[in-house]
Order: sequence, then structure tokens, then C-alpha cells
Amino acid sequence: MKLNSGEMAGETAEDTRAPAGFDQNLGWALGTLLRAYLKGIENVVAELPGGPRSYQVLSLADSGKCHNQAQMAEHLGIDRTAMTYLLDDLEALRLVSRQPDPVDRRSRRVTLTPKGRKLLNQLSEGVRQVEHHVLGALNAEQSEQVLRGLCQAANGLSHSKSPENPCQVVESLDLKD
Repeated sequence: MKLNSGEMAGETAEDTRAPAGFDQNLGWALGTLLRAYLKGIENVVAELPGGPRSYQVLSLADSGKCHNQAQMAEHLGIDRTAMTYLLDDLEALRLVSRQPDPVDRRSRRVTLTPKGRKLLNQLSEGVRQVEHHVLGALNAEQSEQVLRGLCQAANGLSHSKSPENPCQVVESLDLKD
């Protein structure tokens, strides 16, 4: 699935230049990159119920990082009820399966099915293209540094607080003054 830059961002080079005084503004830069990323990702994962959230769920299930749907919801900052509906939709498409956890039968383990893994692999290529487009003004080394730095900053926020979901971490930051 090859996407051109117009399909992903719908912007010209002039549209994305920093306004005067914003060339070192983190908020403007992150907002611009996030909008371009989300627009591109929406095209890539359009066939999934829940769009980008479903892609994150499939990726997390594949990683084995979270062992049950409650941990997945917390890790991704998705309401538990919304996660249940999202998993219902993914399970109906036979992309994931849920089984009782042998250690805690109240808990449900989420695993990718072979069909889910195949789709995740296909979608991941499209996601890489979007990431390449979003960071296209950078060379490969710079792109890697930006990604590594952003992940380090996000992990630093997550680990500096108690194990909360990402939304709670951001809400708990004392950003006043």
C-alpha cells in the first residue's frame, strides 16, 4: 500500500512551514507532526473498526507486553468499556482471541490470531511509510534520533509516575507556573 504525500498529509510544503517565531516551538512542531501522522494512519487502518486504536491493540497483543485486556486498556489509555467493545469487534473479525487467564480466571488474555498477525504485518508496512513521510525532512539517522528521543521522553513521563495510563500521566503533570 503505497501512499503519496498528498494522500497522507494533504498539505504543500508552504502549508507546513513554521510561522514566524515558531521555528523552535515544541507545541507547534508536535501538533503539525501529529496531524500529519494521524491523517496518514487513518488512511492505512481505515478497514479496522476503531482505526488507529485497533492498530495499537493489535501491535500490543503481538508484543506480549500486556497480558490481559485490562492491562492493554491501561497501557493505551483506553476506557475499559471502550476496550471491551473494540476487542469484541476485533474478535468478530477473527483478528484476536480472548481466553481466560490460567493464573486469574477473571482476567482475559488477548492474543493475535494468524489472520490478525498477517493483517498487522501488512498494516505495519503502511505505518512505516507514514512515519517515513512525517519525518521525511530528516535523514535516516535524524529520524531514528527523533523517534528514540520522543519515546524516551514519553517513557520518562510514564515511569516518573505510578503505573497509570498515558492520559492520567499527562493529567497528573503539574504544568502550571
